Amino acid sequence: FTAKKRGKETNSSENGVIETESLDWRAQVTDILLNLDPYAFERLAQRLLRECGFSDVQVTKRSGDGGIDGTGKLRIQGIFSFNVAFQCKRYKGQVGARDIRDFRGSLGTNIEKGVLITTGAFTKAAKEEASSEGKRLIDLMDGEELINKLAEYGIGLNEVKSYEVDEDFFNSLME
Repeated sequence: FTAKKRGKETNSSENGVIETESLDWRAQVTDILLNLDPYAFERLAQRLLRECGFSDVQVTKRSGDGGIDGTGKLRIQGIFSFNVAFQCKRYKGQVGARDIRDFRGSLGTNIEKGVLITTGAFTKAAKEEASSEGKRLIDLMDGEELINKLAEYGIGLNEVKSYEVDEDFFNSLME
């Protein structure tokens, strides 16, 4: 796949000039993420979770994963460790409460935490469901946060003045 190169644009406002260049690389990354095949997107999530400090991060088999796309361990301060499962959803729209319930239902007894990663956003009901008292909590990472984390860890992005998208990196996920 190819992403379109976008030029630097400026818009004027009451406060002066607003550069929309930062929106361009974000839109380009979003477009790339939405066009990755599901397994490549899961491998990207695997890489991100490793960079965030998870260990033993594995992507499940391509089919028959039972709603779990991968698992890993998160160790905090060398004392606490949690078995974590993650699910990836490449959505343009919103992830709803039903998706959260379905994911939670797929978590085995050996999983203490769940993380749902999407390119889209979460509905208010989904956020409420994810943090419902008395239920296993599900952490949520929406598209905005996903892109922020990719930028923070330099995954597929090279910081110049803004960010330059490393299309070779994303293409390598397809191999």
